[in-house]
Formats: sequence, C-alpha cells, structure tokens
Amino acid sequence: MKNALEFHHVSVLLNEVLESLALKKGSIIVDATLGGAGHSLEIAKKISPKGKLIGIDQDINAIETSRKKLQENTTDIEFVFSNTNFDNLKRILKDEKVDGILADLGVSSHQIDTPERGFSYMVNAPLDMRMGNNGEDKKTKTAFDVVNEYSEKRLEQIIRDYGEERYSKRIASAIVMARWDGAINTTSELAKICQDAVPGNYYKTGGHPAKRTFQAIRIEVNNELGVLERFLPQAIDALKPKGRLAVITFHSLEDRIVKQTFKHYTTECICPPKTPKCICGHIAQVRLVSKKPILPTNEEISKNPRAASAKLRVVERL
Repeated sequence: MKNALEFHHVSVLLNEVLESLALKKGSIIVDATLGGAGHSLEIAKKISPKGKLIGIDQDINAIETSRKKLQENTTDIEFVFSNTNFDNLKRILKDEKVDGILADLGVSSHQIDTPERGFSYMVNAPLDMRMGNNGEDKKTKTAFDVVNEYSEKRLEQIIRDYGEERYSKRIASAIVMARWDGAINTTSELAKICQDAVPGNYYKTGGHPAKRTFQAIRIEVNNELGVLERFLPQAIDALKPKGRLAVITFHSLEDRIVKQTFKHYTTECICPPKTPKCICGHIAQVRLVSKKPILPTNEEISKNPRAASAKLRVVERL
C-alpha cells in the first residue's frame, strides 16, 4: 500500500495555465483543486515575492503533502489551505477578491492509484470512490451505496449520461441481477459484472468494459457536475477586474457546463431573440480569453495519455 503522503500527479496543460492566468508578482491566486500542487508550485514561483496562494482540496492527504512541498520550495509567499470542496469558495474567501482562479477537474493520479480509495477497476478494493476523506465526507454515500441501492432505471441513466456508455442498459441490468446473490462489495466484482455484460469485442473500440461505468459512478458519488455548477458563479464573482478564471475539464458534460456558464456571463442581453427591447438588464461580467478551448499538444499527450481529453477554457473579469 502506498504511503498516504506519496502524492504524485502530472499537471496537465501546465504552461498553458501559467500563460492564461497572466500571473504577476504579488498576485492573489486560488488553486481550487490543489491536488499534488503541480500547478500551484509553478504559480507560486510566478507570483513571488509578496504573492498569496489559496489552495483548496477535499483530500486531506493532498493538503498535507502540498503544504510541505510549497513551503519547502518557495519563499516570500503567503499560503492559505482549506480542506473542503471548492464549491465552498465564497465561504473560504468571504469578501476577498483575487487575481486568478484555477480549477483542474481531473481526478488525481494519486487517488486513482491508491487501491483503498476504490477508484480503479484494475485493483481489487472496497467500492468507495469518494474524493474527500475528512470526517464530513465520510458520512456521504459511496460507490457501494450507488451500486447496491439505486434502481435499474437510475443506474442505466447514470451509466449512459455520465459514462457515455452505449451498453448502459445491459450493464445496469447485470448489476441488478447480481444483487440477487448478495451485495456487490468490491471493485473487482463490479468490473467483472461490466465485463460479462458487454460483447466480447468491446476492447477493440471501447477500452476496458468497466472504464465508463466506473467514471459514471464516481461522478454520481461526488456530485461532480452539481459542484461545478455551484462553483463557477462564485469564482466569477470573486475575481478582481482583469482577474482570470481557468478551468480544465476532462469530460464532455463538464465542458458543456463550463462553456454554457461562460456564454451566459459573457452575454450582454439574455432576452428571448424576438424581444423588441432588452428588459432583462443582464450585463456581461467576463470576456473569453480564447474563443475555442485550449488543447494539449501531441507531445504532452504522448508523455501523459491522461491529458488526451483535457480542455482549458479561460475568461477574464471585465
């Protein structure tokens, strides 16, 4: 078993993030998904001296490891760490305005590769998949609850929508049938159910038969899309004029939420198209830094295949 403090994660789109945030010495920056501090370490160097970095992560191991890494490798920086979900941004900042905010929505390599967290279909472990591991998060539902208590219809919807799995109906049915023999307790049991439910040639086009189902259940357990929807307006509101918000997504549903939210906040009027005169009073609050998402280079993808689906979108506060 890995030591809890061994926290390794390859930072995706690192150079693009540093450029997009328009970092300056003395800036106040929020890393809303601190992880292993890969982005934060380089951000801290750019805003030193007199800068301030606020790191947020619901995984206490990430906080402890990153605190040590940042304090050992940077000087003349004020650090603030908060062990909570990033949709609590307003509560964390109170009335403080910041120069930049980063949210990297990818699951950290550390969490995936730590067997007892239950994220991986490659290693046998209890069905957990909670990203947080503090006392409050331990009271929330787990993958075990989703797999063993959700109806077949709900499971199918989650696997179809969150996992974009074309065999969602077959997998959901197989899960429910397997429950007749007792609770499904481990990642290996669930992975085997997924594998047996899909055609034998699935590997040729879909990768591992359990990959999309595990992704879907993880998103459901952590309410990832709901958290993102609550976070984005808070982040925009927290920016100073010319402050920037950068968001890295890895899933089409995440990217759609970011794209639509940014569109809403960059639009002057949101009245129906045929309204003769604006009556909504809506005012644009940000501008797009780049009209199209910023994608990883082929070189980065070759070094880090997990970066292949990454998209970076950036807005600047008006």
